[in-house]
Amino acid sequence: MFFIPALNRLLPGIALCGAVAVVALLIEQAERHVLGTGMIEGLVLAILIGVLVRSVFGLAPLFCAGVHFSAKIMLEIAIVLLGASMSAAAMAAAGPGLVAGIAAAVVISLGVAFLIGRMMGLSRRLATLIACGTSICGNSAIAATAPVIDADHDDVAAAIAFTAVLGVLFVFLLPLLPAVLGLDATRYGIFAGLTVYAVPQVLAATAPMGPLAVQVGTLVKLIRVLMLGPVILGLAIVGGRRAGVKLPLAHLVPWFIVGFIAMMALRSLGVIPPVMLGVMQATSPILTVMAMAALGLMVDLRAILHVGGRVMMAALMSLVVLSGLALGLIALLTVV
Repeated sequence: MFFIPALNRLLPGIALCGAVAVVALLIEQAERHVLGTGMIEGLVLAILIGVLVRSVFGLAPLFCAGVHFSAKIMLEIAIVLLGASMSAAAMAAAGPGLVAGIAAAVVISLGVAFLIGRMMGLSRRLATLIACGTSICGNSAIAATAPVIDADHDDVAAAIAFTAVLGVLFVFLLPLLPAVLGLDATRYGIFAGLTVYAVPQVLAATAPMGPLAVQVGTLVKLIRVLMLGPVILGLAIVGGRRAGVKLPLAHLVPWFIVGFIAMMALRSLGVIPPVMLGVMQATSPILTVMAMAALGLMVDLRAILHVGGRVMMAALMSLVVLSGLALGLIALLTVV
């Protein structure tokens, strides 16, 4: 009985986020129908639509509580459920050399991309978001990293919006590389899996080179995504220490990171029933899109435009570095 007033206070904002998310997902489906693939993800569209709604109509006090709830709690739940989509079995299938190379490329890219962001005048949090998005899995990594580092809503929206544009452009240009660099299907798959932001974009980029490129690219991409858990755990620990927090590790690590790792472990052990696994995998993206809609509804458009050029340049330079690391890994694997 006590939760009913609180629920009534949250419902209008949650409903608004849900409406924005539905529109975004419908547009994404229309993309797939017309273009054959979703080049701009639903979560990116949700942010853009949310920003548009906020800019045109504002955000009435009636919606504020539910929008804030969706931006924080709903995103944290989505991150926990995301862990059920990842299995350590993919790492075993790839072999230790490729796995170690991917992990090393991600770690180096994280450090270099962060330094590039800081050199471009971005805040520490925004530079971290760009580094994680470029190095791991694009928008999903940005969304998962944001609550860990307590990122500002404007920073999250700017990071996702501008890196999304760069990601789409990169996917269109990528199929030109095999002819220029002389990459076969396997090596091209490794390159695409290491550099392209989102899994659907990997499929779009590798399809022109045939099934082998698609399989290799997807495998490399999934291993890269598996780095998300250790990275956000490390960020939580480092962030707590930087703030002078002297608490046990269990108190330094947010609950949703523990849940993410637990879900990933349960998936790897085969403990989660297939029906439940399917529900979790379907629910996590929906909650994430709603959370992104909430972030868009909370964003000051002027703040995004203010950092837009620097964000785009930092993301572009970071992508160039990651591409260089990918080519280096391919050369190393070829020699070995």
